[in-house]
Amino acid sequence: MNMVVPRTGLHELSRMARLVRGLGSPFVARILEAGQRQLWRGPQSEATILGWSGDAAAAALAMRLNAALHFLARRGKPASLAALYRGEHEDFDAAVGEALETEDALINDFLRRTPQTNEVGRSGAIVAALMQVRRAFDMPFELLEIGSSCGLNLNLGRYGYDLGGVLAGDRLSPVQVAPDWHGPAPQPAPLEVVSARGVDLNPLDANDAATCERLMAYIFADQPHRLHRLEQAIGMARSYPPLLERGDASIWLAEALARPQAAGVCRVVMHSMVLQYLPPQDRAKVVAMIHEAGRAATPERPLAWVGFEWTETRSEVQLALSWFPGAEERRVLALCHPYGNSVDWR
Repeated sequence: MNMVVPRTGLHELSRMARLVRGLGSPFVARILEAGQRQLWRGPQSEATILGWSGDAAAAALAMRLNAALHFLARRGKPASLAALYRGEHEDFDAAVGEALETEDALINDFLRRTPQTNEVGRSGAIVAALMQVRRAFDMPFELLEIGSSCGLNLNLGRYGYDLGGVLAGDRLSPVQVAPDWHGPAPQPAPLEVVSARGVDLNPLDANDAATCERLMAYIFADQPHRLHRLEQAIGMARSYPPLLERGDASIWLAEALARPQAAGVCRVVMHSMVLQYLPPQDRAKVVAMIHEAGRAATPERPLAWVGFEWTETRSEVQLALSWFPGAEERRVLALCHPYGNSVDWR
């Protein structure tokens, strides 16, 4: 039996550096390694990381530090950090150390905030799961998303997809999602969304420039294609504002599931990289209420549950699917890159 071992803040920086290097982001790995070596130069940030009381891996603490440094580099100061990100030198320790020394308060603010990556690339795997549901029920979808952040994935019906050679969505959309696909392609089915609503404790406004700049800071600096796609998705969110509410996920979901469901529409609960941030009791509530709603589902008013999440041991990211009635047992459809860059279809 695999045991979940909480990881300390300092250990998480080195663990994540190894992980992202293996995922094809050597620049980010070097940023995190320099951050670990130079952490002493930012006393507030050092105190936060060394004193982290929870599981630093589940809290994505290393990604908070990486985002803070990327944010500063995009802002252009400190100048040496911005130059490092532009590829003008390779003195990681000097640049990261200066940033920690001169921008300690800002970096510490990032460390204390829950990340909101809102990665559009994950929608590719989610759409592949929706294709399986569409083949089971042949109905359009009503999407309910918890942890929506800026609500960009609520617009997934407006994007275009190439999923192992299977095309879906809008091929003329400014946002195109085409993960590296391994294994058989999913069985094609129409992507039709009749409504999409989401909730977040701190929903982000696509019309607020400062908020969007913070959102873009979470993109890995050595993955410019993701940054471009995010900018396009933000632009679409301004043209097609997602229906996004502020609230507690478990309370909001209970109310949403209690609303009458139209016949001939499949209701879908979806989430990506959200469960790790919920307190255990809230996580249990979400799972329990989905199963309760599933027991009341009928062939005319079915329910599906799509999740894109780390396993408890954070050893892999799984795309999991259940639907009610008919396939209540949770099935892992694919193993995925954390940002959806690749999908290993099972």
